[in-house]
Amino acid sequence: MTDLRTAALESKAWPFEEARKLLARWPEGKPGGAPILFETGYGPSGLPHIGTFMEVMRTTLVRRAFATLSDAPTRLVAFSDDMDGMRKVPDNVPNGAMLAEHLGKPLSRVPDPFGTHDSFAAHNNARLRAFLDRFEFEYEFVSAADQYSGGRFDDALKVVLRNFDAIQGVMLPTLRAERRATYSPVLPISPTTGVVLQVPVEVVDADAGRIAFVDESGERVVQSALGGLAKLQWKVDWAMRWVALGVDYEMYGKDLIDSGVQSGRIARILGGRPPEALIYEMFLDERGEKISKSKGNGLSIDEWLTYGPDESLGFYIYREPRKAKSLHLGLIPRAIDDYWQFRAAWPTQEPKERLGNPVHHIHDGHVPTETLPVSFGLLLNLVGVLGNASREQVWGYLANYVPDATAASHPELDRLIGYALAYARDFVAPTLSRRAPDEREADALRQFDDELAALPADASAEDIQNLVYETGKAVFGKEALRDWFRALYETLLGTSQGPRMGSFVALYGVENTRALIAEALGRV
Repeated sequence: MTDLRTAALESKAWPFEEARKLLARWPEGKPGGAPILFETGYGPSGLPHIGTFMEVMRTTLVRRAFATLSDAPTRLVAFSDDMDGMRKVPDNVPNGAMLAEHLGKPLSRVPDPFGTHDSFAAHNNARLRAFLDRFEFEYEFVSAADQYSGGRFDDALKVVLRNFDAIQGVMLPTLRAERRATYSPVLPISPTTGVVLQVPVEVVDADAGRIAFVDESGERVVQSALGGLAKLQWKVDWAMRWVALGVDYEMYGKDLIDSGVQSGRIARILGGRPPEALIYEMFLDERGEKISKSKGNGLSIDEWLTYGPDESLGFYIYREPRKAKSLHLGLIPRAIDDYWQFRAAWPTQEPKERLGNPVHHIHDGHVPTETLPVSFGLLLNLVGVLGNASREQVWGYLANYVPDATAASHPELDRLIGYALAYARDFVAPTLSRRAPDEREADALRQFDDELAALPADASAEDIQNLVYETGKAVFGKEALRDWFRALYETLLGTSQGPRMGSFVALYGVENTRALIAEALGRV
């Protein structure tokens, strides 16, 4: 056994904790050498957001961790529930009136409001797959509509019909009285309207897959439940899928805990067992509300990637899956800098420490070697002061801080400059407001300016930082240094928080910083 595998067996990193569940589930491997099956589910009732992508990424991390622990083969299925009936029109798509005409129909049979695909589900599925492909995830996309209509769930549907009463015994006690009156594990598709019907169903012949129900016209209809003419209620569908596909691992949000329990009971009735699972906390928007595809109150994948690189998104999603987390654009700068701090630590860590480092999991153990000479936060402060700067201007200032650095020698830094320019333009610049210093702050700024003027040409960022501290202690006192730092940020940079000032001055230039001080003193 390799040192890496030994360390992984003891690692407290959550992907390894999850992977060890699968080792316990199949200590000798699955029968016949069948692959361990990981699944993620997606409901294409709205445009995919980062919460949707999160499940695929986190599941992929567990799959990679399992590959470290075991040589058993694995598969990852990204399953789309595109046979679900469309319950409401999403707020964030065009042609809502057209969609309203198709309420209740399977999403795979609702026209695409964007006019680019055969159905609304196909459009949303394509959006999800495009992003998963961008990240080069290894997965198999599976459509519920294809499985049902192609007959691949027919055998499992017959098992559901044979155990109809037992499944009702699980579900009915969990429902309100009015819901119990119409509940059925099987949802027939109306032969007249194409709507997924929520009506009582009678099993006519389980082995033949025949059911009876009252259609919207009021007539009693006897038809097959097979071949896409019916689907299952989602909790029953979830259990049936676990058994039919042989799912071993699927994570889901804490809002589905009760559903997971009920689906697990049904899976056992159907002759299978529920998968291992990580129950994660939900992503919340800026107001602390649960992110919803239909409301469109979450971040889109494209929005994050406009202002931050792929790995910053991966880093943020990796962290603390069992804790509720906000998800909004204001988090991007911190996510970028945190990612780089962990990346900088990785090369010198021991194997056990590396396995607990998020970047190990994000990069599947192949962490890039390029280092970052300045933080993203510092870049944002520089761009904010410069105003409407170009990439070339930013590199000109970087020459003060990173000798001989070029876009060719530091491609990752060059890439971050692009993100900093975009983020500063859209979110930093509109909020900047440099205030006038008060009397004590003005005295401190004059003293700091005099100290800067006396600096030798080769003064380092650390030399400048020492001046910042000494000036603050002399004017504000050691206990009130925070007031001095805040004054520097608010009067020179126009923000309440900022970078290590020694690094900023070294990057922006001493003379340029003195010009900022002069401007601030001019507002007194």
